[in-house]
Amino acid sequence: MKLRETCSGRVVTFFYSGRVAPKQAMTRSGHSSLLTGPKPVRHCLSNNIMSSPAWSFFSVAEDDNTVAICKACSARIARGGTKASSFNTTNLIAHLKSRHRGEEVLNEYEAAAAAVDSVKAKTTPPQKFVVPIQQSFEKYSEKSKAINDKVMEFIALGDQPFSVVEDPSFRKLIAHLEPRYTLPSRRFFSDVSLPALYDIVATHIHNLIDNNGLHVSFTTDIWTSDVSPVSMLSLTAQWLDQDFNLQKAMLHAQECPGSHTATMICQAFDTMLAHWRITKDKVHVVLRDNACNMIKAMEECGLASLGCMAHTLQLAVNEAVLSQRSITDCVSISRKIIGHFKHSQLATSRLQNLQKQLGMKEARLQQDVPTRCNSMFYMMTSLLQQKRALAAYAVDFDLPAFLTPNQRTLIENMLTILDPCEQLTKDISSGTATAADVIPSNRALKCLLNRTVATDHGIKTSKSTLLQAIEQCFSHIYTEALFFLATVLDPRYKDCYFDQATKREATEALKNKVRCAVSAENVEETKEKKTKMTDDNNNVPLLTMYEEILQENNTKDVNQSQTDQQVIHLFFCSLFFYYFLAHNSSIREPPMDFWRSNKTRFPALASLARKYLSSPCTSVDIERLFSAAANVGLDVRKQRCFFLLRKISH
Repeated sequence: MKLRETCSGRVVTFFYSGRVAPKQAMTRSGHSSLLTGPKPVRHCLSNNIMSSPAWSFFSVAEDDNTVAICKACSARIARGGTKASSFNTTNLIAHLKSRHRGEEVLNEYEAAAAAVDSVKAKTTPPQKFVVPIQQSFEKYSEKSKAINDKVMEFIALGDQPFSVVEDPSFRKLIAHLEPRYTLPSRRFFSDVSLPALYDIVATHIHNLIDNNGLHVSFTTDIWTSDVSPVSMLSLTAQWLDQDFNLQKAMLHAQECPGSHTATMICQAFDTMLAHWRITKDKVHVVLRDNACNMIKAMEECGLASLGCMAHTLQLAVNEAVLSQRSITDCVSISRKIIGHFKHSQLATSRLQNLQKQLGMKEARLQQDVPTRCNSMFYMMTSLLQQKRALAAYAVDFDLPAFLTPNQRTLIENMLTILDPCEQLTKDISSGTATAADVIPSNRALKCLLNRTVATDHGIKTSKSTLLQAIEQCFSHIYTEALFFLATVLDPRYKDCYFDQATKREATEALKNKVRCAVSAENVEETKEKKTKMTDDNNNVPLLTMYEEILQENNTKDVNQSQTDQQVIHLFFCSLFFYYFLAHNSSIREPPMDFWRSNKTRFPALASLARKYLSSPCTSVDIERLFSAAANVGLDVRKQRCFFLLRKISH
């Protein structure tokens, strides 16, 4: 006997054999129902097999459990084996589809099978996506090489130490991004990857200089590290390409042991130029500091050199500050106050608490450094900004010294003449500043210092001394051709910042340069024509013979020569007339934009502008290089970690 019940779309089938007492069973809804009939027969069948909807239309033979009997046609169907573990319903389903096709029995089976499948789809838990384990990249595969190159670029461009590849957190990051990649050791990057990257970059720079570097300007200096007792002589280069785009490159840095004499520096400089295959006729100018050994070294090398304008300006500022005793006393007291907080962590924390209580922005007092530009200006500015906090600190705690109201007034007045110097230093230290900015900026600064204002009270001696020091330190710039030619070729300035004598001298010098450039081009063209005629001697065109006959019979007299000279003179006059007649560019507009759009209009002047405007006016590029090298040092990284931890704790 069979009892069939459907609950929530699920077919439940019970098989009974024999007679037993009534028994209660729980339905799916939780209510008990009374089931009467024979006891279910256990055939040692798995639940998966007996729960198939096919068993609604078949029954197990009582005489042989390997056979099922169709209830519709009483056919005996094999269950697929002799053991219970091999029983299945494949033959039963095939029997329904083949023998009862088109009958109601098959339709009922398909409906029941669809209901069971829908329930299983809803109750089956989603399978987890398993990433197949893939084989690691080979050591010298293209993918491994590409990732090695990117890691090396990360180390080089980020000023990272080679030990970063041994950092557990960095290795975890790489393993998470690409599990198939095996990160090499630091020895691999220092001995293999770095030389390979250097060769690629060096080849690229060689090509740039060979193709576009007709006139190259350099900056050089010697730097001694605080981390390790090593002195480095470095060399950077910059030039203008054919489209007047400024190109910069850090070329060389080598150890400079022993005494830094002019002869030793000269030999090292020649070695660096030879390494980069740069002949001295390509060297336009070398920017250096004002040290005597550097000046003499460039003279021995036979190279034109200029002093750093920012360094020269700071020498004038220091001379002005030291010229007045009252200002010197203010600077001395300022250093004592700031030194008190620099050497005491307790005093610094107390000052920070006072800044918070007064609603002021937390800021540290800045100590001046003799070798750092504008450091005295920043020290005085920080003291004035924190005068309320310092006054509150002096009420409860001791200070080694303090500024009187009169001294604070002197500092405020002193900042009025130091502020233009600080702004000028920033302008000439920008990446686009050139030697053309020296004369106009010097002229503007002197005009500003010549004015009399109310804030001159108490600092007249320092102001007059600063003006005299600037005139003395920069007296050579109006007679130096590298400066006034660059100024004339700058469309923002031209000859507007010269007096009459300097204006005539600059104009004549520029005309001579243009004549030399045109003559050199004519000579070069003549050589090319002669070479071409020699090469094509076996195949001379008829037109060439006409030209040769004319040249043989063309005798010029003195009057004709004078006429040619007059034509050339008129040509130069018209060239300079149209250039100077054009409106000056804006002060904030890069001069390269003018020459980029007018190089075909003034080709001779554009060639000279490409040479003279390639020179920087400061050696800031080399200082930035030294700062980047110092960042790799251990002490600086410890300091950065300290500030990082402090920021995280807050």
